[in-house]
Parts: sequence; C-alpha cells; structure tokens
Amino acid sequence: MVSSDFRPGSPNWIGLGSPDLAESGLFYGSVFGWTLDRPGPNGYAFFRSGGRTVAGTGPLTEVEALPAWTVYFAAADAAGAAAAVGRSGGTVRVPPTEVPGQGRFAQLTDPVGGRFAVWQGGGTAGLEAVGGPGELCWAELRTSDVPRTLRFYRGLFDWRTGESDVPGAEYTVLRPADGGEEFGGVAGVHPRVDAGWLVHFAVADALLTTDEVRRLGGSVVVPPERVPGVGRTAVLADPFGAQFALLEPEPRR
Repeated sequence: MVSSDFRPGSPNWIGLGSPDLAESGLFYGSVFGWTLDRPGPNGYAFFRSGGRTVAGTGPLTEVEALPAWTVYFAAADAAGAAAAVGRSGGTVRVPPTEVPGQGRFAQLTDPVGGRFAVWQGGGTAGLEAVGGPGELCWAELRTSDVPRTLRFYRGLFDWRTGESDVPGAEYTVLRPADGGEEFGGVAGVHPRVDAGWLVHFAVADALLTTDEVRRLGGSVVVPPERVPGVGRTAVLADPFGAQFALLEPEPRR
C-alpha cells in the first residue's frame, strides 16, 4: 500500500483537474467526508480529512484537458526527471515549475499515453495522510503496451517489479527502487476503464460507497467485485467523468 515515507519513485501526491471545484468538493465531501479549502490565487485548493491533506484540486488548465485524477511520484530533481522523460520518448506537458516555498512539479506523459507527474518536495514533502479510509492507498496503470511501459518507468524511477500472486491475474506489482512497500501495479487495458493511472481510495465498505457515488450523480464503471487475497474493488466516476477506484481491503487474519 502507499506509505507516507515517500521514497523516491513512490506516489507522494494526487491532484484532480475539475471544471467546477465547488461541485467536486460537494461530491467528494459526501463520498469520503473530505472538506475543501478555499482556492488560492492560482485556483488550486486542498482536500482535507481530519484536518490533514489527502489530495489537491484545481481548474482544467491544459488545452483539451478532461476531468481526471493525476498521480505524482516523488523525485529528487523534477527538472532531471522531465529531461529523462523527453529522452525516453515521453512528453513534457508542463515543464518543471516552482511552487514557492513548497517544491517543484512537472506534468508528464509516458510513451504509451499515460499521464502522470513528479513532485520534488521542499516545504511540502507530499500528502499528509495516505492509506486510511478515504485516503490514497494504491496507484494502478492500465496500458496497451505493458512491456514498453515497464521499461520506461524502470528507466525513470528504477522501480522493482514482481508478479501478482492472485490466481489467473496478469498483473505486475511495483515497489520503490530502495525497497519499501508495494504501492501500485501495471496491467493491460480494460474495456471500460480509462487507460492511464487510476487512483484507489481505501474504504470500509465498497458496496455502500458505490451506492453513495451513484446517488450523488456519479457512475459505476466496474461494479464492486472481490479479488482473492486483496479485497473488494470497484471503479467509479465522479459527475464530471473523472475515474477513480475503491479498495475495501480484505480483513487481516
């Protein structure tokens, strides 16, 4: 699961691009119990749970951008990471940008089309809460070319990879280069799930949370289903179409 030690190459931030921050705040507030801060001068705001930051959100600024969640990975040098992406066939959508007193980020795209970002922590190392109910717990990449995608990210972050022990699953699990906990996985495309990175939020009851998403005007992309040894998962979309997933972890024995 995603941990808060933010080792190099592990997820350390997530951000939602939204056409209406107030409406997104109401939706995610009802689903996960989050509160939304007042946006700053640049239009960016923070989702908080129990007073701790669990995500960021801002207006859609890129041309033709669609509402979506973006996963940020910890980088010691955002400019170096962006340069490496360009050399490896990826795209730098937003060049390294300074957030005064907090850190630097860059918005990137891998060679197969998966959008992601890097965050070089300064005053802010990353999210203040991960892994708990209503918090980021897993990051999953759906891609049309698994071997090429894995070569790209191994070259960029030097991730350790391994095969899932779920029977019948063709799924590669990911760890930071220096060890640590598994934080995500890579799999082939799904007929209903958008290609790219998919954020997973931990919940106590995926069935009840799915019902709440539907009641609030969201949609069910993949209904709750049990994954042996993992728990119950579901893929949903908010009222603007941004996809995200739920993970109800299997009880520890």
